[in-house]
Amino acid sequence: MDNIVYVGSKGVMNYVLAVITQFKSGDVSEVSIKARGKAISRAVDVEEMVRNRFMPEVDIKNIILGTEQVQSDEGKSINISTIEIILKK
Repeated sequence: MDNIVYVGSKGVMNYVLAVITQFKSGDVSEVSIKARGKAISRAVDVEEMVRNRFMPEVDIKNIILGTEQVQSDEGKSINISTIEIILKK
C-alpha cells in the first residue's frame, strides 16, 4: 500500500491535508496513518479531524497496535509503541 501518511512532529493540519490529498488523488479507497511513540495521539487527532470535519464518508477499516525495538543513543534496546489506522472510503 503506497497510500501511507507517517505522522511526526508537524502540526495536525499538515497530516490532515496529506490524508485528504491521498483520497482525492485518483481512485484511492484506503489510506493508512502510521505513527509511533509520542506522535500516536497526533495520529488519532488526524483521524478524528478527517472523519468528523472534512470527510464524513470515510470510515475506520482497521487499527493495528504494536511495539518496535529501537536502539537508544546509549546503545540500549528500548520499546516504542506504534499505531496504524487504516481509513477506507
